[in-house]
Amino acid sequence: MKAAVVVTPGTIEIQDVADPAPGPSEVVVKPAAVGICGTDLHIMDGEFAPSFPIVPGHEFAGEIVAVGSAVTGYAVGDQVAVDPSLYCGYCYYCKRARGNQCENWAAIGVTVSGGAAEFVAAPLANLFKLPSHLAARDAALIEPLSCAVRGFDVLPRAMATSYLIYGSGTMGLMMLELAKRAGAESVSIVDLNPARLETAKRLGCTAAVTSADELDAPRGWDVVIDCTGVEAAIRDGLARVGRGGTFLQFGVASYDARLAIEPYEIYRREITITGSMAVLHSFDRAGQMLAAGVLDPSVFVSHRFPLSDYAAALDQFRAGVGRKILIEP
Repeated sequence: MKAAVVVTPGTIEIQDVADPAPGPSEVVVKPAAVGICGTDLHIMDGEFAPSFPIVPGHEFAGEIVAVGSAVTGYAVGDQVAVDPSLYCGYCYYCKRARGNQCENWAAIGVTVSGGAAEFVAAPLANLFKLPSHLAARDAALIEPLSCAVRGFDVLPRAMATSYLIYGSGTMGLMMLELAKRAGAESVSIVDLNPARLETAKRLGCTAAVTSADELDAPRGWDVVIDCTGVEAAIRDGLARVGRGGTFLQFGVASYDARLAIEPYEIYRREITITGSMAVLHSFDRAGQMLAAGVLDPSVFVSHRFPLSDYAAALDQFRAGVGRKILIEP
């Protein structure tokens, strides 16, 4: 089969690789669409993936084309989305229902071959069966949505909350949609990309600006969410958290990112600083939400590329052009 292969950091090729065969409790999926996200850039830059070569692609959905001998409840022809997270189930954190902190954490498209290929193997436990009205080529949005749902799981629950979100790419826009449904009093978006800010306006944000200085919020915001991973944005966002507020580090920063904080201000303003890592008990909920129409795929997906153009699609994503970019193998 054909697959996009990150041969070494910075080098990606379309190669012929062996077709996967399902283990007893696995299926083989023919991806209809595979999303590109910031994690894929980190892999290209030599981070996350423990070894190379690796087939990327952790956001995907498609059709089951083979099933293992012990698989029940699924059959060839079923349309599914796949949670890429692979937890061991027996380590200290897995036993405490914190699989995303698994001491042996792995993931399809990060540590084992992913969906940027004509076929990919996936465990039975990681499948979400798509309802008939949800197209598999749109259901690649379930994985990033499940990360956003996990992010909201760690945030405080309160009506009339004010939100400030840094970044209006796919994740920032998903956070916007979830905040609107979580009883937000206001949701403001900060981004330097005017095209992405226009999409945020289209989705009904309270304000879309290039700097939080443009907003009138003398008491700050109840919740500030960074979806960029950029040091300057994180530094600015921490200063915007109101008294008793929460800062969520959702964007994936580079390993070497560093910034100074003011411990006294955390103490004085009683700020909570928290993080959200990948997916945790949120994939099926995200699938149900997408099926219910929480997101409009026609708004979120801006470009679709064939597998042969994976490198060009990755370059476009790195340049910040478009919203969600999908590969259709």
